[in-house]
Amino acid sequence: MKYKSVFDIIGPVMIGPSSSHTAGAARIGLVTRELFGRQPEWARIHLYGSFAETYKGHGTDVAIVGGLLGFDTFDDRIRTAFELADAAGLRYEFIPESGNTEHPNTARVVIGDGQSEMELIGISIGGGKIEISELNGFPLRLSGNHSAILVVHEDQPGSIAKVATCLADQNINIGHMEVSRKEQGKMALMVIEVDDPIEESILEQIAMLPHIQQVTRIAE
Repeated sequence: MKYKSVFDIIGPVMIGPSSSHTAGAARIGLVTRELFGRQPEWARIHLYGSFAETYKGHGTDVAIVGGLLGFDTFDDRIRTAFELADAAGLRYEFIPESGNTEHPNTARVVIGDGQSEMELIGISIGGGKIEISELNGFPLRLSGNHSAILVVHEDQPGSIAKVATCLADQNINIGHMEVSRKEQGKMALMVIEVDDPIEESILEQIAMLPHIQQVTRIAE
């Protein structure tokens, strides 16, 4: 087995006690905030499996809220995330669920404000690593551990090729890419993980392409 980093072996720099239940949970909250593009006003967090059974003792609840506030896994402010959320006006609710899921450490996070709402399913797969398996009803596989862009677009011929060409013109290599859609000819979602950070100017170029509705960047 090959490791990209020593942290793949010893785990992430984090606020404990658990890499899967605490660090992974914080990462789910942080990626949720990044995808939303701003701090939400409210959050409903549905917990499944082991998350639902141990979320208070392992700090899963405070970690997710800390992530929604923009705190990374190593940020000491996670310890007081509830108090900081109250001060920031972020309302949150935890809902333990009993249904079966693909992975025991699963959270369905629904967030919103006066402008919009967003829902995603995040899985903590161990060692502080996560996967986002669904976003607003679109199935996907996003690790949250690499620089990535999410492109909402009309399901039209050539849309994928134009985005890939735009990245190639900037010498940006695609490490992983997938596309999902709910219905042929309607809206679709590109998930593109890349090897290098993406500058704002490149996002603007992609946003100006035909049939593109929204472009969101996820930092590594």
